[in-house]
Amino acid sequence: MGTRSYRPYTPSTRETVISDFAEITASKPEKSLVAHKHRAKGRNNRGVITSRRRGGGHKRMYRIIDFRRQDKLNIPARVASIEYDPNRNARIALLFYRDGEKRYILHPLGLEVGTEIVTSPEAPFEIGNALPLANIPLGTMVNSIELVAGKGAQIARSAGAGATIMAKDGDYVTLKMPSGEIRMVRRECYATIGQIGNTEARNMSAGKAGRNRWKGRRPKVRGSVMNPVDHPHGGGEGRAPIGRSGPVTPWGKPALGYKTRAKNKLSDKLILRRRRKSSKRGKGGRQN
Repeated sequence: MGTRSYRPYTPSTRETVISDFAEITASKPEKSLVAHKHRAKGRNNRGVITSRRRGGGHKRMYRIIDFRRQDKLNIPARVASIEYDPNRNARIALLFYRDGEKRYILHPLGLEVGTEIVTSPEAPFEIGNALPLANIPLGTMVNSIELVAGKGAQIARSAGAGATIMAKDGDYVTLKMPSGEIRMVRRECYATIGQIGNTEARNMSAGKAGRNRWKGRRPKVRGSVMNPVDHPHGGGEGRAPIGRSGPVTPWGKPALGYKTRAKNKLSDKLILRRRRKSSKRGKGGRQN
């Protein structure tokens, strides 16, 4: 897997960087594992826009991903193909289980077609196998991690994501998350060995507005160029500063770095070190 860039024949190709899709082995999804996906396009049940700048885009079918593999304990599965999923930046792998069932999982980096994987507390420490965190050696990178045993994977599911097992103490295993946060997770929670593939996803560049429209993203207008009636940053003569101590949303709530996590959450006691601070900072009038 890698990236593909173009010669600057046009202004858009000068900036475009896309995936080379080298790891993809099948062009059509498994029919039994796709479902219709209703896309709200930023509207609520009354048709009112509640999430701006969304709409349009190419039609998609949802690929049903197996985030909870424990019901297939000790049943080996063969990787039949690696496919593109339009609903996420990670690739997906189609598994053929020995009992005849087919399922999709997120594709870990290095997992190849024809490889046999298994979900089991005694599974070998190989890429793609799923085990309880308590049975995985220290220093191992894992993905698709459960937060609640049996609920299914919730953490480290995007392209290139992976958490490292740092320590084990009593009923908990300490993980270093992709964000830099260090937190404890119950030892009986399952995780998949390896890092999620398509690690070059962060280096992609759309190159032109049209490619974002294909993804369902509509144009964005900066608040500083609006009128005061439309945005708190609007108004003024020429290029004016926002006139506030920090940037805010169109509804006056602080933006860009303001912490929105609820205070006194029950899971606070499981977080040993907070995630790295965002690089976005609300200073001066050059913000939106």
